[in-house]
Amino acid sequence: MRETRETRETRETRETSAAAPLFNDAESPLTWLRARRGKDGKPLISEAQFLAGERLRADFERALLARRTTLNWDLAGAGSRCGNVAADMSDEAMAARRRYHAAIDSVGPELASILAQVCCLSAGIEQAERVLRLPARSGRAVLGLALNALARHYGLAGAVRRDGIAGWGLDGYKPSLNGGRQP
Repeated sequence: MRETRETRETRETRETSAAAPLFNDAESPLTWLRARRGKDGKPLISEAQFLAGERLRADFERALLARRTTLNWDLAGAGSRCGNVAADMSDEAMAARRRYHAAIDSVGPELASILAQVCCLSAGIEQAERVLRLPARSGRAVLGLALNALARHYGLAGAVRRDGIAGWGLDGYKPSLNGGRQP
């Protein structure tokens, strides 16, 4: 079942103590990639890749990592505040910051930069290629690899996990322990 923006926001609001960050889905390059089809008729990114990228973006927004474009009046003339921004940050923002950094660390420095550009900063693929000095028309492939690694980090795709052991079997598959011979 495809999740609408309203149901996702409602679910995220219920799952977290803070309100979910609001953003326009049309602004996200991931939404554009999910809506477009390749030559084979499949979406350019899978649902697991899309969900992983949006989860990273939500943590980025909640962690207050985006650059401010206006003056922060909270710090100007703070009477009782000491000006320590980290002390004023909410627990939810700190938790989101930890989740964001754990996700970025899990994909590695080679793939983290394209995730930050496309998922978090909403840069288009061509713009991300220019900023990161990637060869022309290679951004989508690099982004696909990064989103796969991110989806694995979040447990959304790839290996089936049973007791911390990764296996590539279908649900319900049980290998034979006696080599296929009858007991």
